[in-house]
Amino acid sequence: MKKLIITMIVLFMSSAVILSFKEENSTFNYAALPKDSVASVAAFKQVYTVLMSARCMNCHPSGNIPLQGDDNHLHTMFPKRGVDGKGVYAMKCANCHQPTNTPGLHTPPGNPNWHLPPADMKMVFQGRTPRQLAKQIIDPKQNGHKDMQKLIAHADDGLVLWAWKPGEGRKLPPMSHAAFKKAWLTWLKTGAYAPAK
Repeated sequence: MKKLIITMIVLFMSSAVILSFKEENSTFNYAALPKDSVASVAAFKQVYTVLMSARCMNCHPSGNIPLQGDDNHLHTMFPKRGVDGKGVYAMKCANCHQPTNTPGLHTPPGNPNWHLPPADMKMVFQGRTPRQLAKQIIDPKQNGHKDMQKLIAHADDGLVLWAWKPGEGRKLPPMSHAAFKKAWLTWLKTGAYAPAK
């Protein structure tokens, strides 16, 4: 009987700790973090160098055709974005872009969710100044309806992580993923300030 009571008490206390943890994390107020415009802008300038790299910009073009290569030329097959960002008709991204990188030099890169942003939320990086891009990224009406927590989590999205494992013959972003994530989080958590014009 004593063992049963002790077990019940332990289970009850464990549940209380888990619920408390979930409650605390689900209501965490990022707005309460100290703001620091200097640190935030400095961090975004690092983030910007990654977003302007071919690994990011090729899928965030100003037009409806993805870019390709380290020189950001138009995709040689001329696929179109489509409504959902996954291509049109028989020219779907997944036709060539398999769940993983195809072995070999300059062969089609892969990811299970390969696509451009959808037509109603293009998330253009190409041609954006640091200020324009920072303001676009934090605006839920332009960023895929992401709030602060979703933006923070986005640093570990599968397509974002792919940039650091792009397959043979492709240049990596200008910093490691760990350094990028640190700069991304610093930018967001210190106020997500946009650089001056």
